[in-house]
Amino acid sequence: MKHLLSIDEYVEGILNKDISVLARAITLVESSKAEHQEISKQIIEKILPHSGKSVRLGITGVPGVGKSTFIEIFGQILVQKNHKVAVLAVDPSSTLSKGSILGDKTRMEKLSIDDHVFIRPSPSSGSLGGVARKTRETILLCEAAGFDYIIIETVGVGQSETEVHQLTDFFLLLMLAGAGDELQGIKRGIMEMADGIAITKCDGNNLDKAKIARAEYANAIHLFPPTESGWIPEVKTCSSTENKGIEEVYNMIEKYIRHTESKKFFHKKRQAQTVFWFESLVQEKIRNYFFSDDKFLQRYNDAKNSVSKNETSILNAVNLVFDKPSF
Repeated sequence: MKHLLSIDEYVEGILNKDISVLARAITLVESSKAEHQEISKQIIEKILPHSGKSVRLGITGVPGVGKSTFIEIFGQILVQKNHKVAVLAVDPSSTLSKGSILGDKTRMEKLSIDDHVFIRPSPSSGSLGGVARKTRETILLCEAAGFDYIIIETVGVGQSETEVHQLTDFFLLLMLAGAGDELQGIKRGIMEMADGIAITKCDGNNLDKAKIARAEYANAIHLFPPTESGWIPEVKTCSSTENKGIEEVYNMIEKYIRHTESKKFFHKKRQAQTVFWFESLVQEKIRNYFFSDDKFLQRYNDAKNSVSKNETSILNAVNLVFDKPSF
């Protein structure tokens, strides 16, 4: 990492829309070093009043559904509508090196060279489902830097979606037509979270299948319980290669934003998300607090060893771990 700037230099650079300073601040946020974490915490605190003024869009779907290709075209439409776009593409990490293995930025060639777009591929560091721990702080930094449309692309493996849903205003599910339930994998649970569905690759020989899939998904949505906001998720078809239907997806998202704002749900949802992340971080701190204590760690390992050898029940082992707190 380059030499560290002062807190005020980071904040001033971000607020002045200096992309290089923004990137360096995000690197601090992602760092596991205590020094970097302390600096990033102070930066976040100072830019917080300048954040929040964006549309946060989560995009998910199984590998092969065309997420990056969709984002490439969708992002260009956003730029044409005078939006400044930040794309946070969270890659699955190599279990050996912890480095990104997908390289989303190289698959968004036109978008990556646009001055109104900032793309940040981030390795997930092996976290559950591939959602980077610091994605929420990165969103705040991007918003403070003037980006008013934040896109978060998940790895689409069915585990990270709940976390991304708690980060975004609109959750878009991309689906393939005719892939079959066994290939789609993430189905009903994700559909219930989705605010909208887009059937991709609606072109060529796949056109009829996509139209049938659209009708089926639209019917299925009406069987789900009503949403708190009163919004009924819509199903669209699109083709990224032919640039068809992408504008309709944008209009659907805009319609949702207007609907939730009119119902006073938009702000309520963000408040609930903030509480969710507060509770998540508290739980993480508690875990770290316990596991940093040598005596607790010893009891934990002894109990785990007893369970593995079937010498005691799981319930009794848990009680043994917490029976004599060393705090």
